[in-house]
Amino acid sequence: MAAPLARIGVLGGMGPQATILFMQRVLDATPATDDCAHIPLLVDNNTQVPSRIKALIDGDGIDPGPALAEMAKGLEKGGALALVMPCNTAHNYTGVIRNAVSVPFLSMIELTAKELARRLKPGSSIGILGSPALRITGIFNNALQEVEMTPLYPDDENAMLGAIRVLKASSGALAAPGALDTVLANGRQLIARGADILLVGCTEFSLIKEHVAQLHPALDSLDVLVETTIRFSQQSQNFSNFQGEGE
Repeated sequence: MAAPLARIGVLGGMGPQATILFMQRVLDATPATDDCAHIPLLVDNNTQVPSRIKALIDGDGIDPGPALAEMAKGLEKGGALALVMPCNTAHNYTGVIRNAVSVPFLSMIELTAKELARRLKPGSSIGILGSPALRITGIFNNALQEVEMTPLYPDDENAMLGAIRVLKASSGALAAPGALDTVLANGRQLIARGADILLVGCTEFSLIKEHVAQLHPALDSLDVLVETTIRFSQQSQNFSNFQGEGE
């Protein structure tokens, strides 16, 4: 008899469409012939988390940390054996989340850096397509430094932030062709500056990852999180496999 699947808690709502996309990708990537073979997810799709953009970029917003800590506690109380968060920028508060709970928080940032290290040689340059908050906070910098890689950020940060806002307000790339054009233009600039791979580092941009992949070798951090979520749920009884992946 197969071991029971571990319930995974999802700190969601940042944004809600990205949370649904994460859930759909977990569903699609799970080999299952019956309901009970799918990954059990406990999702807090909390759209009321204070704006990360206002807090980290504008500098005049409410700290999202306490709200994220309360979400994490609630998910742990609800029976989650590990936590994930399909929002790159919100990983600025990883320490707050980990301090609030006793279950592992599987960091999309740390996991993505390790996946890049598996794919590329040391010294590679990573073109990061994401929010300006990633550069401002250096969320990816330490993780990439540990695997001896260098981040490259888009030149036109205001346009990238605008693209994120448009995608949040739309139903995807087809409804936001201007946002798609902005992301691809910045992707081309990063390639010209020497990016060995394009990293889709914003879950809103995960909606258009197929277009990015047509430009250049690409990796979507959301896909890395999906793969680890499934693997943890299926193998949590052998927790040693996950040491160093967000404990």
